[in-house]
Formats: sequence, structure tokens, C-alpha cells
Amino acid sequence: MNRIVVIGSCNMDIVVLADKRPTAGETIMGNELHIAHGGKGANQAVAAARLGAEVTMVGCIGEDAYGQMILDNLKENHINTDYIVTVPNTTTGTAHITLAEGDNSIIVIAGANAKVDQSVVDNAWSAIEQADLVMVQNEIPIPTIEYIVRRCHEANVKILLNPAPAADLNPEWLELATYITPNEHELSALYPNQSPEQTLLANENKIIVTLGSKGVGYADNGEIHTVSGFKVEPVDTTGAGDTFNGAFATAIVNGKSLADALHYGNAAAALSIQKLGAQSGMPTKDEVDFFLSNKII
Repeated sequence: MNRIVVIGSCNMDIVVLADKRPTAGETIMGNELHIAHGGKGANQAVAAARLGAEVTMVGCIGEDAYGQMILDNLKENHINTDYIVTVPNTTTGTAHITLAEGDNSIIVIAGANAKVDQSVVDNAWSAIEQADLVMVQNEIPIPTIEYIVRRCHEANVKILLNPAPAADLNPEWLELATYITPNEHELSALYPNQSPEQTLLANENKIIVTLGSKGVGYADNGEIHTVSGFKVEPVDTTGAGDTFNGAFATAIVNGKSLADALHYGNAAAALSIQKLGAQSGMPTKDEVDFFLSNKII
């Protein structure tokens, strides 16, 4: 039993590399253009599928070439796309990224991702209610996320909420999630009136905070625990968080303990940052198993 349903965003990333950013009214020559698959939802679906999970993707794409590219890519990664809705007269979600002067600037156009509403969730409910775990992120409308969390809770379906990018979510329904996986910044945004330690201790085995190269932290039996990361030389950290979430989810549905699942997630993330690109760097099950069996640290 390793059925995962991911409800979330499907994007195409348009990346421009340039020596500098243009000022207002200025035209400059860029150096490179890269078009890559992205969106936290699609990223996490691909990460889980490559690690052997049976994954169904739920979301929206536009009636355009990017939408077809996303569908083809998901199918190539053996992901069920039966519940992806093509929205007419709407563009597929895009992220327009400029890499210049050692930093990035990003404009995100939600496009069809903004159309992921309750009807899209209801249409996919037959798959959702049979899932061993449902995954959702903050790149679809917040009311839809609340609807997903509440309905899954009522149906006793486990749900992992990755609250990224940071947003102000209502704690009243937030606590209904089985797992919540923010980074340190997102944790502070969710619980601004508590210290990270207080938040973890008040949400034992539920909130898992990712700490970058330091690994992940969580609380159990009144104590805070850290599962250390792996020491590797990073090439590109894009998609590391999505890889961690997909790997952690896959390990959980395969019956691993929380600590072991976090260790597995750290290993997958460590492998992913040693290659360029978000999805292109995501490891397979065999690669993670080899990495762990050789105890590479």
C-alpha cells in the first residue's frame, strides 16, 4: 500500500541567465534560456513516483503547449493524470526567473493553478479517499487547501501539508493535518507568537521543520529531536524541499517510522542537490538505497 495523491500546482519555469538585470525601460542581451518543469505539487509528485510510490496528481493546467508538456512529463514519470483538469481560456502556471549578479528574481503567474477549487477536489475524491497519504502545498487557493484538510480529516485520510510558500493559515483547521512540513521561515509565519521550540513541543510528531543542511527537527515525548542531514557538496538546491517531502511521504506510506522516514527524506534531498534542476535532480529508489547502504555522509 503506497498510494499517494498530490493536490497542487503544475508550473513551467522559464529561466533567463544574464550578467545583470535591466533597469526600467532598458533592453539587454541575456546569456541563456532554460525551460523546466516545476510547481511544488508536480515536483513532489515526481519525487515520490521516482522513489516507487503509486502517485496520482490532481490539479489544473491551461489549454496551451505548456499544459501538454506538463501532462507528458507526469506520464513519463508514471504518474496518474486522470484528475488533472484542463481549463479553457486560461494559461498554465508559470514562474519567470531571472538569474543575474548572483541572485534570482521571480515573477509567478498562477494561471490555471488558481482554478484548483472544491469541484476539482470532489471530482478526484474516489482516488483521494483510497490514498494512503494526500499531499498539498500553498500554491493553490487557501480555501481549497482548507477544504482538502477538513474533508481528509473527516474521512480519516492522512494528509501532509507543506505550507510553502509561507502564508497565514488558520490554526483551527491547520491542526487537522497529519503532518506539517515548514522550513524555519514558514514555521515562524504559521506560529508568529511562539518560539520554534514551543511550536514543536505543542505539535509532537506532527510538525516537522526542515533546517537546510542541518537536517530536520521534530518533537516526541516532550523532547525535541534533530535528524541530521548528509554532508554533500551542493550544486543546485532548487527542489530540495520538494524532494524531501516526496521522499518522506513515500517512506511513511511504506511503513517506516517517523525518524526513519525523515532520514530517508534527508538522503533523497542530499542526492537531489548534487545535480542541476529541480525535477532533473530527483533521485530514484535505487539511487537512494545505494546512497544509504554505503553510509555516505
